[in-house]
Amino acid sequence: MRRKLVAGNWKMNGSLAALAELDAIAAAAAAASGIDVAVAVPFTLIHPAAARVPGLAIGAEDVHEADSGAHTGCVSAAMVREAGAVFTIAGHSERRADQGETSHDAWAKAAAARRNGLSVILCCGETEAERDAGRAERVVQAQIEKSVPDHADGSWFTLAYEPRWAIGTGRTPTPDEIAAIHAIARAKLRHMIGDAADTVRILYGGSVVGDNAGAILSMEDVDGALVGGASLTAAKFVPIIEAAAALG
Repeated sequence: MRRKLVAGNWKMNGSLAALAELDAIAAAAAAASGIDVAVAVPFTLIHPAAARVPGLAIGAEDVHEADSGAHTGCVSAAMVREAGAVFTIAGHSERRADQGETSHDAWAKAAAARRNGLSVILCCGETEAERDAGRAERVVQAQIEKSVPDHADGSWFTLAYEPRWAIGTGRTPTPDEIAAIHAIARAKLRHMIGDAADTVRILYGGSVVGDNAGAILSMEDVDGALVGGASLTAAKFVPIIEAAAALG
């Protein structure tokens, strides 16, 4: 059995004062036996967040692919781990779209995270134009093939499907569309890493809120959620945690 994972991604939001939201989130996570909860915060908040809620998995939203070097403004996996992070996100659609990152970049960042003892949530997903052209499945398969690092398994690696056109828009794919992509993602992982694919959690990300979380998380091969805006406050994030806990 794969435990459900509800992971928040604060993106470029938050402050020291906003960390008070983590108190109720951590309490809900502790009460939700049988599932895992994690929150990725901006670099500046990793250390104070990890210190404030030591029982909650705190992560970085990104890392550089190199362990050190002349990379002004970048942050390495070793640095975020030292600050208190236990995981990182790689290949997020906003990094792909806004910073021009490729699937190879996502692979290199995931590999760097693994080298430095971090778990990884690796993202894949199509644009609206790619879906409208009937290419969603092929795009996701290609991203997985180029992004998943060698020897990936569920002890440290999680895949997240996030259709780019559903992020922050209030739109979500139909249940059939979500099911289809998660099924082909699982099949692609099996082709690449064999039986280890069955240990890898596949999350859905894209306008997940309390009202739709139960329906999404109850679907086959949906092992949790990667949550953006709704993770910024306990009032919106806790209902998603509770929906996951209700499913076990």
